[in-house]
Amino acid sequence: MSSDDRGSPFAPHTAEETAAMLEAVGVADEEALFDVPEPVRFDGEFGIEPRSERAVREEVGAMLARNDDLTEFLGRGHYAHYVPSLVGHLSDRSEFLTSYTQYQPEVAQGFLQALFEYQSMLVELTGLPVANCSMYDAATALGEAATLASRVRQTTGTRVLVPENLLHGRREVLENYVAGSDLTVESYPMADGNADLDALADIVDDEVVLLYAENPTVRGCIEESLADLGTLADEHEALFTLGSDPVALSVLEEPASVGADVVVGDCSLGLPSAYGMGLGLFACREEFLRQVPGRLVGASEDDAGRRAYTLTLQTREQHIRRERATSNICTNQAWVALRAAMHVASLGPDGLRDLANDCVRYARDLAADLDAVEGLQAPVHDRHYLREFPVRTDQPATAVATDLRDEGFAVHTLDDHLLQVCVTDANADATDDLVAAFQEVAR
Repeated sequence: MSSDDRGSPFAPHTAEETAAMLEAVGVADEEALFDVPEPVRFDGEFGIEPRSERAVREEVGAMLARNDDLTEFLGRGHYAHYVPSLVGHLSDRSEFLTSYTQYQPEVAQGFLQALFEYQSMLVELTGLPVANCSMYDAATALGEAATLASRVRQTTGTRVLVPENLLHGRREVLENYVAGSDLTVESYPMADGNADLDALADIVDDEVVLLYAENPTVRGCIEESLADLGTLADEHEALFTLGSDPVALSVLEEPASVGADVVVGDCSLGLPSAYGMGLGLFACREEFLRQVPGRLVGASEDDAGRRAYTLTLQTREQHIRRERATSNICTNQAWVALRAAMHVASLGPDGLRDLANDCVRYARDLAADLDAVEGLQAPVHDRHYLREFPVRTDQPATAVATDLRDEGFAVHTLDDHLLQVCVTDANADATDDLVAAFQEVAR
């Protein structure tokens, strides 16, 4: 049979087979199977004038130049850190960029090993023995933790408790995750930037399946009562889930040591801050190994006795019988996890710790400088901070933030008289200019 007789190699039907199928469904040709409105039909022309590479670059450059040129002091879950150039050079290799899911271990040992190393880094940082090779983001990881809690808890219960100032988008994803189940999401109060333990003790009962806390909190405060929160959760047989990130975990209390059953969060390493594009962390106790969502890379041996890596213990419905599936999350952030692992490896343990300590120092020093500005109080809470902190303003916060924008700086507005400022190694060199701008607009 000639190639003309076969038609497309991706739809290998002869003309006779095609005619028989069309007759069976009662249409004259393939076009009759589609109802595409005339205004959006392709007429054979894209309407894009051909031009040279140089002309395209100039046009795109002019378009991007219309964006506001702001120095960002934004955080609240998305953090910019300097990414070493070697991360880009190595991760742009074709074997990484062109790789999809590493289903065939015989041709993906390098990528699988890198993901295994990523998992190992999380295990070391959290103290929990099991980490998967990434989630979409912190919000989906939290959602998966809630559904895991409802599966593994031995007794009944439907309540999921989260901080009252949990990021709105993160809470919305969590509520979407538990929709259709018996789980309900409820808030517990905060006191001076940390969990209100007394109020929480009155709220927690045996109906709570998961207690979630963050360290640092969304306002950058170091949570000082993690062990008490873990004990409170344990007393009521609720899973204690902690939200954090690798930079913070390098200097803060180890989650396993304060009773955390699950750790979730956004990675914040390996990519510049993109406000939406991230990498979700998920680590847990070994007893939940077969309940872990997403993907795990395991180490084994090949037939020659050499160390080998492979995806293992798949829990989503694509891989096992639907009634046995524990998660339907469809993919991981493998390439981003690869970049994160490269970033952490390039820093090393001491470098990662130094970065975190720098972010503590940057926040402390900037808060002190802003507190000296007339019309400002910083920080608002009597806590230790990492990267970010709230600033109280005598003037309306929205007006101050707008004026700062005119001066070339972007900060968060929290309420009528509250801003939030985030400083990392990526913008620390601009803090003096930010303080000077505040001096102009805050009075």
